[in-house]
Parts: sequence; structure tokens; C-alpha cells
Amino acid sequence: MAHPIVHVEFSAKDQAEAAKWYSELFGWQTQSWPEMSYTTFLPEEGAVGGGFNPIGNGTPAGAVVVYIETDDIAGHVAKIEQAGGVITMPIQQVPTVGQIAVFRDPSGNMVGLIQPEMNR
Repeated sequence: MAHPIVHVEFSAKDQAEAAKWYSELFGWQTQSWPEMSYTTFLPEEGAVGGGFNPIGNGTPAGAVVVYIETDDIAGHVAKIEQAGGVITMPIQQVPTVGQIAVFRDPSGNMVGLIQPEMNR
């Protein structure tokens, strides 16, 4: 597996406002998921999409998180910890998406992992 970047998240003080702003500016398609307190965006078919996180302790203003696809999320979480990374959000299931986890690398960058449903 090549481990591509497959999802990008921006922090947003108002998700609806951020979705409208990017949609009007770039023509991105957006969708609100109120049950998850999350709004997604898709620039165009086949492009890397993402979402807007509410600003909070884990996602301060200006936070950008890229998600790397893996076919072995548990194995990569273990490798990240062994290599000096810090898991900030342990593996959790996202319905219809798959499993995700978030870590900080030794430089302090916040990075996500995603194991899509089809790879489990």
C-alpha cells in the first residue's frame, strides 16, 4: 500500500460559515453531519476531500490535519508510538467510513490515520 493522503481537516469557528465560504469561493460540494458535529467537503470527483472540525482544545484555530490511509491501523499506531509519536485520539470507529486515529509526530504536527471500511 502506498499510504496516500486521503482526507484533510481544517478547524472552523463556524462549520456552516466555513462550508459556505469554501463552496462559494471554490465551488466545493459540502455536506453537514449534525450527529457527528462535522461538515465535509469535496472539491471535485476523484480529488482529496475533507472536513471542518469545530475549534476546540484538540483542534485550535489554524489546525490542519491530514489523514493517511492504512490497511493496518493498529499496526501503524504501535509503530508510531515506538518511533516517538504520541497518540492523541486512539482508534475509533466512524460509521460507514472505517477506523480513525490521530497522532502527533515528533515535531508536533497533528496527523490522522484512516483504515477505510473496505480494508478491514
